[in-house]
Amino acid sequence: MSGLSYAVREVGGIPVVSAPAEIDIANSGEFRSVLLNAARMSPTIVVDLSGTEFCDSSGLSVLVRALRRAQADGGEIRLVARTTAVLRILSVTGVGSIFGIFASLEEALAKPPPELAPAP
Repeated sequence: MSGLSYAVREVGGIPVVSAPAEIDIANSGEFRSVLLNAARMSPTIVVDLSGTEFCDSSGLSVLVRALRRAQADGGEIRLVARTTAVLRILSVTGVGSIFGIFASLEEALAKPPPELAPAP
């Protein structure tokens, strides 16, 4: 374990996971555990990457797995991403196209969870 502390709070029934400054092979297992625990609260999770400056392929893999699990449970993973490095890795890998990406935590929380969204 990396010894990092992950803040997890609930806002309006949605867990918000604050990611560390770096997500890599050294802490991706711990990050995965935090997301699994958050999924026990709700199938929809907001991952706040606004302070994350680096994310390698192991971090992306954790996010994609969490998304698949959330979708299987009728939820979603919303990413708050603002740093150039994180936005770039999401774009270059194509991973960003499968997530809802928001510029702020407020925007990510403003969208109703899938189960509450009105039918088109």
